[in-house]
Amino acid sequence: MTRSPLLTLENLSLSFGSHNAVRDLSFDIARGETLALVGESGSGKSATALAILRLIEREGGRIDGGRIVLHGTPTLELSTLSDRQMQQVRGNRVSMIFQEPMTALNPVMPLGEQVAEVMRLHQGLGTDAARLAARDALARVKIPEPDRRLDQFPHELSGGLRQRVMIAMALACRPDLLIADEPTTALDVTTQAEILALMRQLQDEIGMAVLFITHDMGVVASLAERVVVLKSGMKVEEGGVEDVFLRPRAAYTRTLMAATPKLGSGAPKPLRSAKAPVLAVENLAVRFAVRRGLRRGADLDYHAVNDVSFSIAPGETLGLVGESGCGKSTLARAVMRLIAPSGGRIRLEGQDITHLGGAEMQSLRQRVQMVFQDPFASLNPRMPVVDLITEPAHIHARLSRRARRALAAELLEKVGLEPDAADRFPHQFSGGQRQRLCIARALSVRPALILADEAVSALDVSVARQITDLMGRLQAEDGVSFLFISHDIAVVERVSHRIAVMWAGQIVETGRTEDVLHNPQHPYTQRLLSAIPVPDPSRRKGLQPELAAPTPPGLLLPTGQQPPEAVMVRVAEDHFVAAQDGIESLLLAIPPQLPQAKEHDDVSAPAVRETQHC
Repeated sequence: MTRSPLLTLENLSLSFGSHNAVRDLSFDIARGETLALVGESGSGKSATALAILRLIEREGGRIDGGRIVLHGTPTLELSTLSDRQMQQVRGNRVSMIFQEPMTALNPVMPLGEQVAEVMRLHQGLGTDAARLAARDALARVKIPEPDRRLDQFPHELSGGLRQRVMIAMALACRPDLLIADEPTTALDVTTQAEILALMRQLQDEIGMAVLFITHDMGVVASLAERVVVLKSGMKVEEGGVEDVFLRPRAAYTRTLMAATPKLGSGAPKPLRSAKAPVLAVENLAVRFAVRRGLRRGADLDYHAVNDVSFSIAPGETLGLVGESGCGKSTLARAVMRLIAPSGGRIRLEGQDITHLGGAEMQSLRQRVQMVFQDPFASLNPRMPVVDLITEPAHIHARLSRRARRALAAELLEKVGLEPDAADRFPHQFSGGQRQRLCIARALSVRPALILADEAVSALDVSVARQITDLMGRLQAEDGVSFLFISHDIAVVERVSHRIAVMWAGQIVETGRTEDVLHNPQHPYTQRLLSAIPVPDPSRRKGLQPELAAPTPPGLLLPTGQQPPEAVMVRVAEDHFVAAQDGIESLLLAIPPQLPQAKEHDDVSAPAVRETQHC
């Protein structure tokens, strides 16, 4: 049965200044349908979404031609409406989940107020009713402790939790059309599966259509019914999801499919280096004091990172995976000394940096750089690219203007951007292009260690492949090491010599990449792997994770009280897992006389127990 169209785009053309972003784009979205819009960064995907909501003018763009029609009661030609008329459409009949939650959320307004504002504006709820509805909206997208989150601000949440707040706001009024611009970019695979299942549930309940913009071909295969492929602002292919995946007609579509990472494609061989580790972390803890009411002092602590130990050898990549909010980014910031550890020790190239001050750390930061999760928030909007990406090198070596230009040209070429990008500003780039600028900036001082916090999460699959290839070349040429934080386990497999799985502030499983991914021992690792979407619509499965989540330990505790310790048990050579009920039965099949793991090869929690079976 043919469904009636909800949204129609006819020969839509968009531009930013003299740049033609989209040319003669046409497609329909039916009621209740999910249409995936895919293509590399800069192909016009987000510009199309902004045009539908008539936000493109606010970003310096314009509609040059074509029509955007929203069918219903009443039918509206969105391309002709005034901004005041569009206010009744945005967030009510059409909602959008933006790609970068930190810049889309108001940094000085509590999260509960931001969600409640939508309820008051479009549903006419009073203050108390709107706050209660906001709490329910946060709980519905699986945000832990939703009552506490109502009074928090965006900077207090991880990137994944901020994205969930954005999703809660977008779904609050049950819109006719949801535009989802990379809505699961910052989410781990288990949370992603839950959010996608929620979106599907709302589609079934109210017939909501979804325009899903993504570079994750596994998500497209799992969720979409039809696919539109864009390249350089033009549609190169459109069809049913099975036709596009299994029988792609356009050469560009075939290139996208070939670049899509697939779990099981193989991992780098483990390193056997006798050199001292570049980074050694021992029993690291990070706690945040939580105030209750107006009392002075805090009587609760939130244990974001608890008793974590690991090391990284020269030229090695350690992949760190886990759900949003588990402490991955907090751990990376503590290693960089951007936040103060509450306990433990951090050694960089043998030097203890745990308690160094800001001035002492400045010179050492030339040896360790970080690529942050949110590219727009970490780039100064008033600086041209030539200054942005050479700033670290200039701080440490006072480069001439000519030298900075030469370095900028070299870095832009390394990350796949044109030389003329040097004179542009961050707002003139797509999200994926901005992330490439952040990577170029980190490379400018030739560091020994790069902490990559979701460094390729905003990139399309072809560009992500280029960046991970670049990482491999840097390791081969310069011996640079990486702590690679990501929720995309297929990408982690491709670049990581070893993997550490983090859950509830602790490392619960670690070992060589092949061992952890092909013989997972901890229930949380097993759940992570079961939730990975497969880029093949013929193998489409239910959106919810197949395995139930284990019960996490409480992390908000009275001051002085500690979460339970994760005792690590060796289950194979260089493969450790946190002890749990039933762990002894897993050890019975382990052969005796396993070789001892070297200290700098061990990525474990502090308490490692050799059992009688080993």
